[in-house]
Amino acid sequence: MDNNKEYSLFDDVCKFVDEAAGQMDLHPGLVDQIKACNSVYKFTFPIRTEDGSYRVLNGFRVQHSHHKLPVKGGIRYSEHVNEDEVKGLAALMTYKCALLEVPFGGAKGGVEIDPIKCTVDQLEKITRRYTSELISKKFIGPALDVPAPDYGTGAREMAWIVDTYRAFHPETINANGCVTGKPLSQHGIEGRTEATGQGVFLGIREAVSVEKDMSELGLTTGLKDKRIIVQGLGNVGYYSALYLSQAGAKVIGVAEYNGGIFDEDGIDIELLKAYQIEHRTFKGYGKGTFVENSIEMLTYDCDILVPAALENQITEDNAADIKAKIVGEAANGPVTQAAEKILLDRGIMVIPDMYLNAGGVTVSYFEWLKNLSRVSFGKLEKRYDMEKYKMLLDSIENATGDKFSQEQRDVIAQGASERDLVQSGLEEKMVKAYHDMNDMRHKKGIKSLRTAAFMLALERISLSYLELGIFP
Repeated sequence: MDNNKEYSLFDDVCKFVDEAAGQMDLHPGLVDQIKACNSVYKFTFPIRTEDGSYRVLNGFRVQHSHHKLPVKGGIRYSEHVNEDEVKGLAALMTYKCALLEVPFGGAKGGVEIDPIKCTVDQLEKITRRYTSELISKKFIGPALDVPAPDYGTGAREMAWIVDTYRAFHPETINANGCVTGKPLSQHGIEGRTEATGQGVFLGIREAVSVEKDMSELGLTTGLKDKRIIVQGLGNVGYYSALYLSQAGAKVIGVAEYNGGIFDEDGIDIELLKAYQIEHRTFKGYGKGTFVENSIEMLTYDCDILVPAALENQITEDNAADIKAKIVGEAANGPVTQAAEKILLDRGIMVIPDMYLNAGGVTVSYFEWLKNLSRVSFGKLEKRYDMEKYKMLLDSIENATGDKFSQEQRDVIAQGASERDLVQSGLEEKMVKAYHDMNDMRHKKGIKSLRTAAFMLALERISLSYLELGIFP
């Protein structure tokens, strides 16, 4: 490995595309068009600091693919944000949406700041200024480009964005659909907060349900007692670990940038998260062993490793030391292309990021639909369904002479809430996409789920172009 060569996430994604395209009969020009970023917007803007001085910030928004509109992708606040990273993440969004059959093109954005070092007032000014820059160049809008939260941003920032957009476009009836991941009070959707982590759980659950694949890995089917290590206990890592543990898996390690906790007996994720919120560290946590150099935990013995932090975590330098049987990419791009080849040659399954962390964009799609229709899911039919189920229960009681308990009646007769419908829709998308991807892998006789995923995505994207008659 050339240590002097700067890592490029975008180049890595393009290499994955080339590898998949090499096994397909696609026009070379079409492949080049699919890989290229359609629009890259880089800009600078000043903010005033608390001491009265000014600081110039770099902002980015990349629209990777216009084969479907609007484009979709989060906004990242991080000191490490740069053009190449944003391009790579935007490209991943294109293929992710195509794989999950979510009708968006891919996009991504970011501001080169450390949000932890900013006051709330500064973050609001930065977010509103960033939004106004996007508005001025038509890089945001419910029919054009719909951002969402990403690393360093959340529902609060999305509320500032939609408020700013509405101020610029008071006449736009669908203005709330300009961004997703909003608070419920600002026309968000139930289930969005945990969506990405829940998607990670569903994806891993499906992977370990396939007996043939688990037999080849030397594992039993199902999540029960599977030993799991999670890197990152932010939103995605927390909900991934929580749902996995609730399904019977044993989370034995959690790694963060400032240390980790390892406990072979299993970790109570809710208690650990509460401790982290209070102390900003795992140090001093009463159970398990504190690991100072938490990056080492990636190579600890476990069944499933879930990197849920940043990209470029498993490389040629540590891939040979990974002991997990399955690596589930909850983060974006945590395994480099070179590292994945090493893992696959060693018989380790890699569940790719473009599939596994797609829960967020899937539920964002539901939120966008809700905003366009301006009615909550389930609101129109819930009461009707409840009355219908009550009549059915009454008929069963009359026919059998037995009575349901009030608790049973309440559970059976309740209509589907917005959260129920969102979670059902997410599960349907994740289950179908996994088996589509895995079936493609077996059909083509390839080791890589990622290559299979890119092949499916390329099939679907290329069809959009071919139906327009752009390529033969």
